[in-house]
Amino acid sequence: MSTQHAPQSAIRPSTVPATVRTASALWFTAVGAGAFEAALAVTGVLADGSASFTDLVPGLGFRLAVFAAAIFMAVRLRQGRPWSRIALALTLGVFGTVSLVIEPVRWLLEGHSIGQAVADADTMAFVFAGSRIVHLVAVLSAMAMMFSPEANAYFRGASRSPRG
Repeated sequence: MSTQHAPQSAIRPSTVPATVRTASALWFTAVGAGAFEAALAVTGVLADGSASFTDLVPGLGFRLAVFAAAIFMAVRLRQGRPWSRIALALTLGVFGTVSLVIEPVRWLLEGHSIGQAVADADTMAFVFAGSRIVHLVAVLSAMAMMFSPEANAYFRGASRSPRG
């Protein structure tokens, strides 16, 4: 005997507010920037011989899991799942942002100068810094979009529907 399940409520893209679609796209942008930064870091470490690829596997595995979870949650955000907004805000919005800024803040607190860093920077440092800025702006913008009045109204409705 087969059991049929009611299909999940499909959401037409036109019913998803622009702020939620944009927030989802910004999370994808953040994941892309994070993956690019990881690739730059791995390339640098392997090139200077300070670690072997085997040494990097655990960190890469962790990053891959974070990227996969972020993509999953961003898709669910766009589908109107209220839990995804909270999960993204707490995991990547809070802890992810801290992980992006803690090293540069610590470096500045040690008395280093941004001007000197710029003067000493090579092309790779500028590329990495540019990617980090894109990453941070994408996360902060996605956070703002996810909690805009339009998004709040959308998710209030979503929490009362079968898709929530």
